[in-house]
Amino acid sequence: MNKADYDRALHYAKLAQWDHLLILMVRTKDDILSKKIKQFLHAYHFQYDYTRMEYCFYELLRYAEYANEKAAGEQNEAIFV
Repeated sequence: MNKADYDRALHYAKLAQWDHLLILMVRTKDDILSKKIKQFLHAYHFQYDYTRMEYCFYELLRYAEYANEKAAGEQNEAIFV
């Protein structure tokens, strides 16, 4: 896991930098993060239902925060072992 990818995803999503988010989607090695970004960008550009776009946005944020905490925990375990 690359903790920087999750930090970037949170940063780009919160600042509405969709171009950077698209580039991150292509470059990340985390398939789930890539899928969440893809679902959100698709909903943002093609869905007329605001609730669906909002749902995808919060799913992306939730996953990025979860994975970021997990990656931080793994880094801490590696330091203390």
